[in-house]
Amino acid sequence: SSPSLDRSALIYMLLLAVQFGLQPILTRRFTPPDITRSTVVLIQELVKGLLALSMMQITGSTKSALNGWSVRTWISVAAVPAVLYAIQNMAALVAYQNLDALTFNVLNQTKTLSAALCCYFVMGRKQSLTQILALLLLLLSALIMEGIVGNDPGEDNFASATAWDAKHYTHGVAPILLASFISGLAGALSQSNLQSTAGGGRNPYLFSLELCVASILVLTASLAISTDGQHVLREGFWQGWTLPTFIPIVVNSVGGILVGLVTKYAGSVRKGFALIFGILVSGLIQ
Repeated sequence: SSPSLDRSALIYMLLLAVQFGLQPILTRRFTPPDITRSTVVLIQELVKGLLALSMMQITGSTKSALNGWSVRTWISVAAVPAVLYAIQNMAALVAYQNLDALTFNVLNQTKTLSAALCCYFVMGRKQSLTQILALLLLLLSALIMEGIVGNDPGEDNFASATAWDAKHYTHGVAPILLASFISGLAGALSQSNLQSTAGGGRNPYLFSLELCVASILVLTASLAISTDGQHVLREGFWQGWTLPTFIPIVVNSVGGILVGLVTKYAGSVRKGFALIFGILVSGLIQ
């Protein structure tokens, strides 16, 4: 069964909803379009790792969290989610830069459906009838948002669809749908590791730190064979960066820590439902 909600879980969910609503607005405003995306994700993971390490120290949980830790358990618990999250972050950054905040967050909610499906296949955790209906309504809202369903039958649907620049779909819709699916899968794997005895009932700050280190290693290795790596060698690591670029990075890093806390104490499906309030935040600000 799903973990029960206490006051701490509700606070974490509320903070995550606010971060979720602000993130696409901040990223689109302060991340230059010509920046090398891998450098953004790398610094983001570094900041997130430092935050997780700081929180372990502040909460005094470092010693207990590291009890029984080994490189083998780190690889088995963090390696696959880290690769998935690295791909998700790259895809989401592309979408951030090409979609308005409200559209991004509505489409991003398909991650809740993905999380529910993946929790079932990974953990055997079923959803209630009410939750299933809510998930279907969530999917319907995303389809309506993109005009896939709900159009006036008298309209020329083809003309309506082609009114959008193709880039809206290839650099906006497709990347966020990919990121949402990966998020659901990685979230289910993370929830399994955070809550199960097989994952050691892992400390959420330690797990966030483990993911960050693994993601940094994966991204650094990918630079050796990617066009981003060639771009860094040619233009420099900080090409396109400005001081305000760090604003969405820090906010996103805080969100990453909150994701770990919410996943442990509320579950990845409830995390998705909590993020629906982020859409309200985006709508109010936008």
